[in-house]
Amino acid sequence: MGGRDGILGTVMISGAAVAAAAVLQVVSLAGAPLQQSGSSPAQDGEKLVSGSDCSSCHATDRQLVGPAYAAVAKRYAGQDDAVEKLAAKIREGGSGTWGAIPMPAHKNVTEAQGREMVKWVLSLKAVAAPEKPAETKLYAHTLKDGKTVQLDFSLFVEGKAPKVTKAVFRSYELFNSYCYRCHGQDATGGQLAPDLRRSLNSGLTAQEFLAVAMAGRKDKGMPSWAGFLSETEVNQIYQYTKGRSLELVPSGRPPSESD
Repeated sequence: MGGRDGILGTVMISGAAVAAAAVLQVVSLAGAPLQQSGSSPAQDGEKLVSGSDCSSCHATDRQLVGPAYAAVAKRYAGQDDAVEKLAAKIREGGSGTWGAIPMPAHKNVTEAQGREMVKWVLSLKAVAAPEKPAETKLYAHTLKDGKTVQLDFSLFVEGKAPKVTKAVFRSYELFNSYCYRCHGQDATGGQLAPDLRRSLNSGLTAQEFLAVAMAGRKDKGMPSWAGFLSETEVNQIYQYTKGRSLELVPSGRPPSESD
């Protein structure tokens, strides 16, 4: 994949890729209708949200792939048509209000469920702003050419390189369980999708990586992983792929701290 947007390159879907997308469709929010309990409307709304794939792209008080729930509540506070408007957005999907990243449609959410979900989101307008995050710790890694790069995560167990951390090893397992079908075994590049190592070396950020993974690119054959992989898991996959792009993590099973 050449260039910053290489990850968004055209993908020709094979039988295996279609099967992967089908699995995602079964386990994601696009499956059977959401169940609603007999508790209060506010509790029902929160349970409907937590039981969906919403948390893959949204958090209560911080930007993720999409806006924070509290930010949505603040923007639509006092608007009489907010509930109906946002409930329709949940069901129909769309983009443009908060940026270009599309929100997928959730046709299995009923109109009544959508309204309850929105009412809960709008109730969060009084959520306090999150505390200022602690300063990010940086880790130095020396490349093969002798240059040093600083990452905001550690690839290796402290003092035990080249043994990778549990998070990176888990990412290796995830990548070679799901991503390899299109992006190649061990992130070596595939015929169906861009070489992610080149994407990262061309400037694709962790946030952009997360956004593409969660939202997908239906027009390019890239399925949405929202509701199947968590934010943590996608970030782990990014770390592994970043290590591969820098030639710090070898092809094949990397040595881990459990070895």
